[in-house]
Amino acid sequence: MQKRRKLLLIMNPKSGVMLAPKYLSEIVERFSRGGFITQILMTTARGDAREFAMEYGGEVDVVAVSGGDGTLNEVIDGMITAGHKTSIGYIPSGSTNDFATSIGLTGSIFDCTDIIIGGNARSFDIGCFNGRYFSYIASFGAFTSTSYSVPQTVKNMLGHTAYILGGIKDILTIKPVHAKIVTDRGTDREYTCEGDFIFGAVCNSRSVAGILKLDKQDIDMNDGFMEVFLIRVPKDLIDLNEIAVNMLNGTLHSSQIEFFSAKNVEVDIQPGTHWTLDGEYEEGKDHCEIRTIESAISLIQKRDGE
Repeated sequence: MQKRRKLLLIMNPKSGVMLAPKYLSEIVERFSRGGFITQILMTTARGDAREFAMEYGGEVDVVAVSGGDGTLNEVIDGMITAGHKTSIGYIPSGSTNDFATSIGLTGSIFDCTDIIIGGNARSFDIGCFNGRYFSYIASFGAFTSTSYSVPQTVKNMLGHTAYILGGIKDILTIKPVHAKIVTDRGTDREYTCEGDFIFGAVCNSRSVAGILKLDKQDIDMNDGFMEVFLIRVPKDLIDLNEIAVNMLNGTLHSSQIEFFSAKNVEVDIQPGTHWTLDGEYEEGKDHCEIRTIESAISLIQKRDGE
C-alpha cells in the first residue's frame, strides 16, 4: 500500500464570502482520496497563518492555503522566514484573488483542490520590502488603501466592484506623492525615475488591485525581476482619459505611465506615505528597499496541457 503524504491545510474562515469552510468536509475527502492525511488549522487573527506556516510548514509534504491573497502572503512570509522548502497549494477564496488570477487558478474551490492533488510544483519569485516578504505587489497611492479600508462585509457583497468604487474615491481625493525610484543601482541596468505620482507599484503579477490586467507576454513570474509600474499625476482630463484607456486595455503605452523591469528597487518617498503588501497595510518609511528573491517558493499549478 502506497504511503500517504501529509498535508497541512491553513484556512481563513472569514475570507471572501466564506464559502470554503462550508465545503471543508468535501475538500478533506478529496485530499484523502488523493492520498493525503490532512491536518487543519483555522486562523482567528492576523498573523496566525504566518505562525502556523513557520511552526508546522516543514513537517509536511504540502502546505495548502484556503483564503485570500493576504492569507497566502502570511503563509509565504512564514515559510521563507523559517527556511521551509515545502510546496504550497492555493485554494483562493478572497474578494479579488489577484495572485491566483495571475497563475491561472480561476476555477472553483474543488478545481483548485484537485490541482493541489494532481498538479506540478513550479518556482516563483517573491519580493522583499524592507525585510518583509510579499508574493505579488507592494504599492502606494490610488487603489492602495482600498484593499484594507473597504470593510470586509462590503468586499464580500460586491467583490471587484468594491475595489473599483473605492479606487474611484481614491482618485478623486488623492494627493500626488513625490518619489524618486532608483533601480539596480551600480549595474548596467541602473535607471532613475523621479516625479509626482498618483500610483506606484513593484509587482510580480498579471493582475493589480483586481482592476488592471497585464498581458502575459509582459510578465514572467520567475525571471528574477519585478515589474515597476508608476502613474504620473495627470495634467488635464485628456491625460486622465489616456491613463484610463491604457489601464483598461492592459497596454500601458502612455506618456503618463512608467513600466519597466528591475531586480532591486530603492524608493525615496514623501514622508507619511503608506504602502500595501499583497493588499495588507504596511507603514511607510522615507526610504524603502525592495529586492527580488528568485525562485523563492514552490507553488502547485495545473499540469502542462490541462
